[in-house]
Amino acid sequence: MKRFSEEEKAMWLEDWRKSGKSAWTYAKENGHVPQTFAKWTKAETEPQTYFVEVPRPVIPAARQIPAIVIERGAVKIHIPVTVSTGELRTVLEGLGGVL
Repeated sequence: MKRFSEEEKAMWLEDWRKSGKSAWTYAKENGHVPQTFAKWTKAETEPQTYFVEVPRPVIPAARQIPAIVIERGAVKIHIPVTVSTGELRTVLEGLGGVL
């Protein structure tokens, strides 16, 4: 079974898009394994998701800043009340459909 480079995959996917055919039909007509070709098309259209853990800063209890707490199951997000409106908007947009 031949392995394709990322450049080759991109070339085949571009040719497939121009063909107007289904991924399955195009793959069979061009000697590709249809299931593999379907994975290529799926990987191209699905957004990559990443998780980044941000360590909570250690602030002495006497100096702790009040925070807005957003809870979803076991996940708690603490957002300082001193955060700007723009920064808060960015955080909430970043959460997207999570909440």
